[in-house]
Parts: sequence; structure tokens; C-alpha cells
Amino acid sequence: LDWAEQARLFKELPDYLEQMALFAVNTGCRDGEVCRLRWTWEVQVPQLGTSVFIVPRELVKNGDERLVVLNRVARSVVEARRGIDPVHVFTYEGHPITRMLTSGWLRARNKAGLPQVRVHDLKHTFGRRLRAAGVSFEDRQDLLGHRSGRITTHYSAAELSRLLEAANRV
Repeated sequence: LDWAEQARLFKELPDYLEQMALFAVNTGCRDGEVCRLRWTWEVQVPQLGTSVFIVPRELVKNGDERLVVLNRVARSVVEARRGIDPVHVFTYEGHPITRMLTSGWLRARNKAGLPQVRVHDLKHTFGRRLRAAGVSFEDRQDLLGHRSGRITTHYSAAELSRLLEAANRV
């Protein structure tokens, strides 16, 4: 998605899906990772004045734990959701959401004139924006949750700081 397409699509989405899509396009999370995101997976990083989420390996496509770095936009989405549900970050009418590809998504993409846009395109958009911003291949791998041989739970504050800076470039 380019920025104009994103604006058109997001304007048509129901509020709950718009928040989820905004989070996905700023973190590179897959649909299932966004839908299942839990508050217990949030890890505070006091040295950086922020937090990250660690998605358990059994819920990640490649079988590795997934580090989710929150840029400014993703952080604002998380803060707006805080306190709404004690377990899940994203809910609809008090219930967890199982997938973003709903009738609301389908209606919105058609109204926006983007009938071909898939939920997974949000992840691709984040990756393309990182590359356009000059983020290194290794940092893009880490931010997108691609298998890289590095263990996400062992990032130092300095490494997280670099990834946070990279994520904020989009």
C-alpha cells in the first residue's frame, strides 16, 4: 500500500479493524499475531521508556518467538487499547477477534477501490517502508519476525534501541 491507499482503506474500516490494521502496518505482524496479542506478552524496557511484545513460538509461523517492536504509531495504538480488556489487546464488543479478514475488511477495501488488498499486505507494506527508509536487511528480518538465527529474547537495550529507531523511520 502506498500512503494514499492506506488512508483510503483505513478511513473505510470499522474502528476496531482500523486500530488492528494500523498496528499491523507499523509492526509487520501477521493477522494471527495481531488477533491473539495478549497483555501478558508485553515486556517493559525501562532503559528505553517503552515496551515490546514477545509472541510465543507456538503462535508464530516460523516456530521462533517473535519480537514485536513498537514504533510511535504502534505504541499509540497499544496505549489506546490499554485497560479495555484484561487479556487481549484487540477485542470487538468484549470478545477476542479471531481474524482480520471479516466482512468489515471486505466492505472497506471495496469502498476504498482496493478490492485486491489482503490483510497480509499490511506486513509487506511495513517491510517495503523499512527498505525504503534504508533499514538494513538484518534489522528488517528482526522487525518482520523472519527466521534469522538470532534469539529475540536476548536482545540488549542497545540492539532494541537500534530496532526501535529503525521502526520509527516508517
